[in-house]
Amino acid sequence: MGRLAVLAATAVTLASGTSLAGEVVLYNASDSVNSALVAAFKEKHPDIEVKFVSGSTGPTAERAIAEKGKPQADVVYLVNNFALEQLKQAGVFEPYEPKDSKIAPEFRDPDVFYNKYFATTMCMVVNKDRLAEKQLPMPATWEDLIKPVYSKEVALPSPLKSGTGGAILSTFVDAFGWPFVENLNENVYQYSDGGSGGAAMAGAGEVSIGLTFDTTCFETKSSGKPVEIVYGRITPNVTEGGGLVAGGPNPAEAKIFLDFMASEDAAAVLGKVVGATAAPGYGLVDLKEITLWQMRRPVDMSDFKREFAIRILKQ
Repeated sequence: MGRLAVLAATAVTLASGTSLAGEVVLYNASDSVNSALVAAFKEKHPDIEVKFVSGSTGPTAERAIAEKGKPQADVVYLVNNFALEQLKQAGVFEPYEPKDSKIAPEFRDPDVFYNKYFATTMCMVVNKDRLAEKQLPMPATWEDLIKPVYSKEVALPSPLKSGTGGAILSTFVDAFGWPFVENLNENVYQYSDGGSGGAAMAGAGEVSIGLTFDTTCFETKSSGKPVEIVYGRITPNVTEGGGLVAGGPNPAEAKIFLDFMASEDAAAVLGKVVGATAAPGYGLVDLKEITLWQMRRPVDMSDFKREFAIRILKQ
């Protein structure tokens, strides 16, 4: 399910001889991001012991739901928007509005059951040298990708193997319909297993256009590859956040942690590792320059994968 790790405020305890003021238990779905955030939180609150369980989003949400009524966690966070809504509807979260929140309004649950902390945005990595070699125009929108001129010049992650691929293609279905994805498939050279595979192929010049997520787009460009980053008219995205567990063992400390997560201190940490932070001014992507797509209908990814396999892969 995940590993249990404990960060103790030993420096403060040894220096002062005092005991810890309390503890907080976090369930999270991103071990590396959680570790960076916990370290920053400990600098602000060395008297609070932090315990955490790290796992993937699905099992993390399922564990919190299974423990409803006798919760072991105080906070569930760093889970995606689908899991946040699932936890809200299951009654795992209770309302809490963080103090002095810097989170933009569009990232806040209207009923204050959770807040989103960042968005992973999807973009194109376009190889300028290959475009010039093949005398192809620079794409400006997602809709351009179904033009015959880009036949077998597109690579992207498979939604059967990658959450990135699922986010991109389910957004296309929501915005444009299945016929768009069927037409796009005519131009796809390869569906990669990993989320960064399309960017790697575009960076290497194997295809002209690779679809991937923001940090990989920027890493590919900063590595010196002859690429441009293109955002479409709409931006597929996955948002992640967290909320207060109803009846958790340490509600006071949990609220202190959630106050921290809504602060610029947390945004500064997130800004080093994510695309766009919910607190403006941090991250690689300026949210004022893109339009995050809001899904018009809920997506069951298991159903989506089955339909993709039937419609697109003819399985």
